[in-house]
Amino acid sequence: MFTGIIEETGKIQSLSLAGTSGVLRVRAKKVLEGTRIGDSIAVNGVCLTVTSLSPDAFTADVMAETVRRTGLGSLKPGDRVNLERAMAADGRFGGHIVAGHIDGTGRIESLVREENAVWVTVSAPRQILRYIVEKGSIAIDGISLTVAYVDEQVFKVSVIPHTGEETTLLSKNPGDIVNLENDIVGKYIEKLMGYGLPGQARGQQDRPRGNPDENTGSGLTLEYLEQMGF
Repeated sequence: MFTGIIEETGKIQSLSLAGTSGVLRVRAKKVLEGTRIGDSIAVNGVCLTVTSLSPDAFTADVMAETVRRTGLGSLKPGDRVNLERAMAADGRFGGHIVAGHIDGTGRIESLVREENAVWVTVSAPRQILRYIVEKGSIAIDGISLTVAYVDEQVFKVSVIPHTGEETTLLSKNPGDIVNLENDIVGKYIEKLMGYGLPGQARGQQDRPRGNPDENTGSGLTLEYLEQMGF
């Protein structure tokens, strides 16, 4: 698990793809401290497993599903990437819960300065926008950010100077692709409520009453919550 607080930016040394999978090598410094083979590092928000280490770099395998879901396949040697080690059990939770499992990609539409901050507008597919709420959290290339605006086509975040200096976001240009991970809380709530499951209608009411654990095939329901006094 990660928090979306970027520790440093690294540089791509190489990306060797055979078909749609391969090996990524990243030059880094801070995230190598205390890291061992088998540990997780988020690269532009993508949770990858360290397969080898050197004094100034690490490698990770990239599977086909990762290339399909993210923008990692378009990286080139010299590109900067956001890096974060998995959260330590005794660490501070400075951002939000970030799994490192990318939901899909978005496209930078514009970057507009407003005094000391920069408004970044990102377009995204409907299946990603549905989980984005104003003043909620979103991870863009692994960066934990607060949503300032959302509609049916785009969402916007306002980036403070520190975030701009410590990450790659403000080096992007309109048209660039970014990795997006929705706040995991909304996805779990939807699953538990039984929404969006094959063959189930939103707001379905013909479920058994009683403990949700006894309702085979159903999850937490509005009916059950009402019974419990919520």
